[in-house]
Amino acid sequence: MKKHVIIFEARGGLDKGEYGIRKDSIPIIEALKKRGWSSEIIFYHDEDRGEIYRYTIDTADAYISRVDPGNLVNETCYFQMLRELVNNGVVGLPHPDAMIAYGAKNSIEKLKGSQIVPEDVYTYYHFETLKEEFPKRLKNGIRVLKQNRGTSGEGIWKVEVVDFIRYQGDIPLNAKLKLTEAKDNHTEYKTLQEFLEFCIQYFEGNDGMLLDMPFFERIVEGEIRALMLRDRVLKILHKKPINKKGAFSATFLSGAKYRYDTKEEWPDLVLTLKKSLGTIRKRLGNYKLPLLWTADFILDTDENGNDKYVLGEINASCIGFVAHLELSENIADEVLALLDNEHT
Repeated sequence: MKKHVIIFEARGGLDKGEYGIRKDSIPIIEALKKRGWSSEIIFYHDEDRGEIYRYTIDTADAYISRVDPGNLVNETCYFQMLRELVNNGVVGLPHPDAMIAYGAKNSIEKLKGSQIVPEDVYTYYHFETLKEEFPKRLKNGIRVLKQNRGTSGEGIWKVEVVDFIRYQGDIPLNAKLKLTEAKDNHTEYKTLQEFLEFCIQYFEGNDGMLLDMPFFERIVEGEIRALMLRDRVLKILHKKPINKKGAFSATFLSGAKYRYDTKEEWPDLVLTLKKSLGTIRKRLGNYKLPLLWTADFILDTDENGNDKYVLGEINASCIGFVAHLELSENIADEVLALLDNEHT
């Protein structure tokens, strides 16, 4: 063993400290150093891909990816390099295809019908399918459409038919829609035809798609994010939308209030998530669970009037823990345990 771990980062983004480095990467390096391991940060650039690949092969036992694909000019090249590293013996934390599978919006549809995702969830990969199917879904009530790309609520739309009760059957293309974007809770009005045409942009590129889910009214009580270290819940982040009529966004930039809780304060959620880990792993490619990932839940009510938790999103690309840097100790322990297991 080389006893060295490389942390990949990318330039850009608003979550960086001095010298453009993530503020929660240095604590991981320091925690590994205390355990007799070395570590360093390498900024990925497409033009340096070959040199980065060779250096990583020569020096590292594992990499930790802390790259937001949105900060890359071409994320395909980055993921190809990670696959080559994994195929040649470098332990991927996470495996690149696990990062893609967990981070894509259609991960939720792949879990439909499970304990944490209802059946009424769909993914549209082509505009023609959206135009044909979405009006049928709208007759079931308020929907939420989520683009595959974007951050901080951009391209996440709450879609509500104005004068809903007047329509019988499918919603017509000239029906007026009230549209609220999670980015900042602003509201627009368009006809269904206009909105469908507006959504063409979300199908651009190889990974263009839209996820279609029901709107859950209890989002106003807050979105509950579980910060995961592989199969363990580390912390719970409760994100409550701003107290404003029509607001549903749980992003910090939209004014939502953030509160960190212990996992002991959410025993039912933790139990539900733990029971679902096998299903999540199996349906999302059967890769090892990512080193750091998050699962965002919304409260709903079952047929007996009891609370239940609905999974709204998973993220495994670039998870931050600046508010709890002490978690770097847990992360270092998990990294070494994983590497020890790989070499025994």
